[in-house]
Amino acid sequence: MRPLRISAISYLNTAPLMWDFEHAEVGRDFDISYTLPSACARALQAGTADIGIIPAAAYAQVPGLMVLPGVAIASRRPVRSILLVSRVPVENIRTVALDTSSMTSVALTKILFEKWLGGGRTFTPMAPDIQKMLAAHDAALVIGDPALQIDRSLYFTLDLAEEWIRYTGKPFVFAFWAVRQEALCGDSRPRPSASRSDARAPEQDLAQVFQQSRDHGLEPASLDQIAREWAPRLGIRDADVRSYLTENIYYQLDAQCLEGLQLFYRYAAEIGALPAAPEVRFLVPANAAIP
Repeated sequence: MRPLRISAISYLNTAPLMWDFEHAEVGRDFDISYTLPSACARALQAGTADIGIIPAAAYAQVPGLMVLPGVAIASRRPVRSILLVSRVPVENIRTVALDTSSMTSVALTKILFEKWLGGGRTFTPMAPDIQKMLAAHDAALVIGDPALQIDRSLYFTLDLAEEWIRYTGKPFVFAFWAVRQEALCGDSRPRPSASRSDARAPEQDLAQVFQQSRDHGLEPASLDQIAREWAPRLGIRDADVRSYLTENIYYQLDAQCLEGLQLFYRYAAEIGALPAAPEVRFLVPANAAIP
C-alpha cells in the first residue's frame, strides 16, 4: 500500500511548512518530491502527486481538489519575493516577460495592470533569467528565491503583494496545500506508520499533520536552522532569511486571507486571466470549524 505522494516547492518560503517532513518521523509516511510551483499543479492534475502546495491559480484550473485548512503561503504586507522588475517607470512599460515558474503571480500581474496600472500591455512567458527577460521586454515578473536575490537598487521594482494590498485592502494568498479527492479513496489513503500511536481517521489526521509541521517550522530554533542553511545558498544574510519568513510571509489561511483569495478569483475571471474558480472545499472532519 503506497504512501501519499507530496509535491512540494523548492523555495525558501516552504521550508517552515516542510519542517516535520524533513526532521520528524512523520516524513516516513509520505513520498516527497520538490519542484517549481507550476509543476506542483501539473503533478496533481496528472495524478503523479496526491498532495501539493499549489499556486492559488491552480485551484481554478485543476478539478477534484480539496484544500487542507489553515495553512497558506500568503502576505499581509510587502512579500519581497514576487517582483515586477523594470528598467523604466511603470507608466512606460509596454511589454512584460512573465516567469514561467508561476501561475498565480502571472494572473496577479495581469489583474494589477488591467484594474489599476493601465491595460494594453503585452505579456510573454519566459524562463526566469532577469537579464534575458529585460533584454527583450520592458519589465519582468520574477518570483521566489530569484526575486530575493535581485539588487533592487538597480531597477524600478514593484512588490506585487504590496500593490494588491494597496488597492484592495486584502491579504494575498499565493499558495496552499491541496489534495486530490481521488487520492483519499481506496488503497492510496494515508496510513500511520508503526511509530505513530494515534488511530484517528486519516482524513482527520491529514490537516493536523500539515498544520503541526508549519507550527514546528516557525519555532525560533527551527527558524535559526533554516536561516543558517538557506542564507549561504541565496547569498543573503541570516537576518534577511528570518525577517522574510516571519514578517513578509504569512502562513495562516484565515478568514481575511480567504476573502482576499475569493477576490483574486473574481478579478482573474473578470479579466480572463483564469477560468471561474469552484467553491473552496476543505478537507476537515464534519464537526470541525472552517476558517
